Amino acid sequence: MRVVVVGCGYVGLELARQLAERGHTVTGVRRSDAGLAAIRSVGSTVAEAGGEGQVDAVRADATDRASLDALPDADAVVFAASSGGRGAEAARNVYVEGLKNVVDAYGSRAEPPDRLVYTSSTGVYGDHGGAWVDEATPIEPTTEKTRVLAEAERVALEATAAVGIDGTVARFAGLYGPDRYRLERYLDGPVTAGYLNMVHRDDAAGAVRHLLEADRARGEAVLVVDSEPVDKHAFADWLADACGVERPEKRSKEARIADGDLSEAAERRIRTSKRCSNEGLVAHGYEFAYPTFRQGYRDAVRAFRATGR
Repeated sequence: MRVVVVGCGYVGLELARQLAERGHTVTGVRRSDAGLAAIRSVGSTVAEAGGEGQVDAVRADATDRASLDALPDADAVVFAASSGGRGAEAARNVYVEGLKNVVDAYGSRAEPPDRLVYTSSTGVYGDHGGAWVDEATPIEPTTEKTRVLAEAERVALEATAAVGIDGTVARFAGLYGPDRYRLERYLDGPVTAGYLNMVHRDDAAGAVRHLLEADRARGEAVLVVDSEPVDKHAFADWLADACGVERPEKRSKEARIADGDLSEAAERRIRTSKRCSNEGLVAHGYEFAYPTFRQGYRDAVRAFRATGR
């Protein structure tokens, strides 16, 4: 299978590695020299390990339609670009307009790809008062940025269908993993109440790989989240105990909001509460490498106990 990963960053690099190790041909797409070098490094690692596939790097920018002509034909395209944590307008430029550019670029080819996977966020669900949500739960985005993500989901499912490509939306929970364990956030405290819905980077990439290889979830959205949403206070205590340090200070949502230093969007995020189910992904046949945070944080805890940081 030929796969093009547009925005081959944190998850995309791991996806490229997994696909290439299984014999697929992957083209990673980035804008910067550093990004291209990271893709080439993955390709070298796979080759040295004896992987049967390959990973190539191409410079292009989803927000620059003309640059996408440099991308090779593909059987599947994965849109995993990032807006760099900036505001709603930057997000719209990348997730909506950039995705439209990619759909247009590939949809106009003599041999368009069979599939496109867009990586979205569980943030599109909004607030459900701590209740469980799944693929059948209507999305209710509450911030400008999550409304942009919801609009991009429609592009991924509807604009693709209009040009003969089957779209899939992979709604990622909070990503963690190498370089993103953020231990200090929970060990130093104070920790504000709420639920954590998480997925390890390797499983985020693994889920997308599985949906492509197993030919699942065409025309659908799939929640990509591990098997145990956890109360933040309980998680912080577990992590502190595992790391051998004192448990951090806790505070309620009301107390944090009362500090008065939050933006309107940040306050809405704090008020948002839900537990995301992965039963849909499991029904599609995916098996987790890290079913819960207990397995996923094992290496980070081991490193902390060895170094104290």
